[in-house]
Amino acid sequence: MKLTNIAVFTLSMCVSTVLSAQNLGKSVGLFDYPAQQQSAEQQGKDDYECYNWAQEQTAYDPMNPPEFQAAEVESGADGSRLRGAARGAARGAVIGEIADDDYKKGAQIGAAAGAMRGGAQSRQQKAAQAQANEQAAAQQEAAGLDNFKRAMSSCLTAKGYSVS
Repeated sequence: MKLTNIAVFTLSMCVSTVLSAQNLGKSVGLFDYPAQQQSAEQQGKDDYECYNWAQEQTAYDPMNPPEFQAAEVESGADGSRLRGAARGAARGAVIGEIADDDYKKGAQIGAAAGAMRGGAQSRQQKAAQAQANEQAAAQQEAAGLDNFKRAMSSCLTAKGYSVS
């Protein structure tokens, strides 16, 4: 019997689908042992069904995970330099008055130093917020995968597999 190119392609797609279905559990870190002597074909079918069921239950697909976006950190001016400059100017004026009766020069120096300090604090706060946002996004993704694995494990257990 000679197979045409289309028949060979269709047959190879079916075989690869069965093989990939058998590896769905392993692809997410689950190992399912056929405790009721299910055949490899049945195990592939059950893995496929449980994968789809878990995906429906959790709205999460480990093969195509959603991109959790970290909240954007505002990068515009937040007034911290201005506030720092005002505080620095006030401190500099007092120090300048006490030191050599030149409160204007002290205020100018204090304003410059305060503006630099305010800007540095603002950058540090924004960096910390960006890191916290990235961690929150990673935790959301991990929670989605964990829920998916629990759902798939429950399904496979109900179908007579020992899952770990």
